[in-house]
Amino acid sequence: MQTRPAVARLLEWQVAMGADEAIGENPRDRFMPAAAAKANPPPRSAPTSGAANVRPGAAMPPPAPAPQSALLASARQLADSAGNLAELRSIVESFDGCSLRKTATHTVFSDGNPDAPLMLIGEAPGADEDRIGRPFVGRSGQLLDRMLAAIGVVRGKNAYISNILFWRPPGNRKPTAEETALCLPFVWRHIALARPKLVVLCGGTATAALLGRSEGITRLRGRWFELPVPGLPEPLPATAIYHPSFLLRAPANKVESWRDMLSIQTKLVKLQ
Repeated sequence: MQTRPAVARLLEWQVAMGADEAIGENPRDRFMPAAAAKANPPPRSAPTSGAANVRPGAAMPPPAPAPQSALLASARQLADSAGNLAELRSIVESFDGCSLRKTATHTVFSDGNPDAPLMLIGEAPGADEDRIGRPFVGRSGQLLDRMLAAIGVVRGKNAYISNILFWRPPGNRKPTAEETALCLPFVWRHIALARPKLVVLCGGTATAALLGRSEGITRLRGRWFELPVPGLPEPLPATAIYHPSFLLRAPANKVESWRDMLSIQTKLVKLQ
């Protein structure tokens, strides 16, 4: 019986491990001495871009605008065209510039009373919200309702609720910067048309997106800020709270959240 050479067995093992193709565009003789390799470098592949057709010394043509920039400009134009909340809802529901819309079941626009003095803005719909089409209807929404009830606020009476994203990210993952940027023009218009007396940002993602601050939610919660809103003559008072889904995972932080809710209650009384 003839034994296969060790080199052949080694090659078979490499193929079995997935190393079945060379790495790099050009062949390289690894047995060539280093000095000879430097003296005889492998030929470069011809460029495949349009730069090869440009005459030496000629000015390069300006780069084409990124698709993301065009989508963002379109989102801003569409948002600005909405004259009321019904029009804005219709525009958001038909907007196909955000890829999340293709994987979502429903567009989750808002819930509650649009004439309420208090507007709450969270991060993004979850599985229950995507299935039903309303924000904050799952376990975290039920906790939020109890938190609001403790200070005399009822969702359908004196609270209006939305998110910075209108479609559920697959697997409830964190929204990307691109997804957030595409939705923000509609969020700003949403706030301007609702004209609440104060805004509560639920969680770190919504807080960072609208306040534009780099601190985490632990440092920002419980503080009051002025939120400039395009289309409104004056900034709105805004504060941040822990997202209810975080409180479900870390109930020890409910003590701090209770203080935040009392602060919101005090601010509401002053504004009425």
